[in-house]
Amino acid sequence: MNTKKMILNAILLAIGALLHQITPSFGGMQPDFALAMLFIIIIMNKDYKTTLIAAVITGVFTALTTKTPGGQLPNVIDKLITANIIYFILIPLRNKLNNNLKMGIVLLLGTIISGTVFLEALAILAGLPAPFKVLFIGIVLPAALINLIAGLVLYKSVTLALKRSNIKA
Repeated sequence: MNTKKMILNAILLAIGALLHQITPSFGGMQPDFALAMLFIIIIMNKDYKTTLIAAVITGVFTALTTKTPGGQLPNVIDKLITANIIYFILIPLRNKLNNNLKMGIVLLLGTIISGTVFLEALAILAGLPAPFKVLFIGIVLPAALINLIAGLVLYKSVTLALKRSNIKA
């Protein structure tokens, strides 16, 4: 059972990394589909160790494929912090909300948290190309909306594929 989950998580991480690599940047904004896959893994796996490992791997993959100058280390930092916050936010919600609603909340809130942490880390480590407020409103919020829509589609696709293949996540 653990081997199946590890393989599934590895496949989801690989898909997220691939989507992050091929997703174009729209006016400096790039939706983070690797982040959406990280959130799917956090929802499907309820243990902290998996969350932490997936966050590190996602951070490394997004650092390798970032289109932001100086964004390598901020990508790793933001994935680690965001995954921890989302994991602990989900603890009281796990048995109270259905997975689709949890996924929507996590995608929107998590992308905003991730974008904020990324911008703060980038400001400290490399400097921002524009004021924080401009980048937050112009990049983070639109990316959160795109991640919400695309992430829900990805989540539905993953759950449908798992259901049809008789794999329990």
